[in-house]
Amino acid sequence: MDETQPKIYFKNLNAIRFLAAFVVICHHIEQNKSHFNLPNYWHNAVVVMVGRLGVILFFVISGFLITYLLLKEKEATNTIAVKDFYFRRIFRIWPLYFLIVFLAFFILPNINSMNFGEFDRKIIWENIRINLPFYLILLPNLAISQFNSLHFASHLWSIGAEEQFYLVWPVLNKKVQNKWLLMVSVIVFYLVIKYIFWYWPDSKFISRVNGFLYSIPIDCMAIGGLFALIIYEKTKIVDKIKAFLFAKPTQWIVFFGTILLIINNFHPFYLHEEIYSILFGILIINFAGNENRIFSMDYKILNYLGKISYGLYMYHLILVVFSIKILFYFGIFNNFLLYPLVLILTILVASISYEYFELPYIRRKQKYSKVQSGDNVNQ
Repeated sequence: MDETQPKIYFKNLNAIRFLAAFVVICHHIEQNKSHFNLPNYWHNAVVVMVGRLGVILFFVISGFLITYLLLKEKEATNTIAVKDFYFRRIFRIWPLYFLIVFLAFFILPNINSMNFGEFDRKIIWENIRINLPFYLILLPNLAISQFNSLHFASHLWSIGAEEQFYLVWPVLNKKVQNKWLLMVSVIVFYLVIKYIFWYWPDSKFISRVNGFLYSIPIDCMAIGGLFALIIYEKTKIVDKIKAFLFAKPTQWIVFFGTILLIINNFHPFYLHEEIYSILFGILIINFAGNENRIFSMDYKILNYLGKISYGLYMYHLILVVFSIKILFYFGIFNNFLLYPLVLILTILVASISYEYFELPYIRRKQKYSKVQSGDNVNQ
C-alpha cells in the first residue's frame, strides 16, 4: 500500500452492510418456505417489503461510498481515472458474480435435490438461450424483468443495477463540475421517466419497461451520492445542514421513525423507496461520519460480517434451499433450526470464499486505487 495515498475508513459501514444482507436473507428464507409449501410469513407485507429495502440500503451505501471516493480522488489527483475505476469494480464484483452465474446455469440444475417446482432444470434449460446472454453482459435485471426468473441467480438483478450505475457514474463525476446539480438532475430525471411510464396506458411493452425501471433504481444510488457531498463539502450552508442532521434529537427521530415506518408497512404509492433512501442516508452519515453518533456498531464481529457481506448476499439463496433440503432429509424441520442453519452455512461459505477466492482479486485491484478505502486501510 502506498503510504502517500489518501486513506478513507468509515466506522460502522461494515455493520450496516451486514444488516442489509441479513434482512435480505430473512426475506428469502420466508419466500423459499412458501415455494416448498411450508408454514411461512411470506404473506406478511412487512416481510416482503424489508427484502427490497435491504437492497435499497445496499444501493444507498454504494452511492455514498463510491461518490465520496471519487470526490477524494478528484481532490488528490485533480482528475478521475475512469479506466482504473472500472478495473477496481471488475476485480471486486465480477469473479463472484460469474461464479454464481456458472453455478446457477450449469451446476445446480444437474443436482436433483436442488431442483424444485417452477425452478426445475427443464425450465432453466428451455430459456437458457434467452437468459444466459443477458447475465453474461451484466444485464440480469433486464433478463429478470422480461423473462422467467432463474432462482439461484434471481438476486443478481441488484448486481446488474449497480454495475450499470458504475458504468456512467465516474464519467459523470469527472465531467460535471457542479456535483449538487449532477445528483439532483439524476434523481429528477429518473423520477420523471418512472412517472411517465407508470401512468402510461398499460401494455405488455410498458409493463416490461416498468419492470426494468423497478430493477434499476439509480435515484437511490444518487441519493447516497448527495449524502456523500454533505460529508465531503465544508461550506457554511452544508455545515448547517450537517449540524442539524448530526444533532442527537435528529438521529433518534430518524432512527426510531425509520423502524416505525417499516414495521407499519409505510408504503406510499410512488416515492417510498426515495423516502427510505433519504432516511437511510441520514443514518449512514451519522453512523459513518459523526463521532457524536447515538450508538456505535463498530464491533469486530460485525466488521467481519460486513467485510464478507458480498459473499453473504451472493451465496445465501443456494444455502437457503440446501438448508431446507437438509432438514427435510433428517425430518426435523422448524424455524428454530432453519434460521441458524442458513446463517451458519452462509457465513461459513462466504468466509471461505472471501479468504480463498475473492481476496486475491481484491489485492489485485489495489494497484488501480488512487484512494485506499475500507478494510484495506486497516490491513
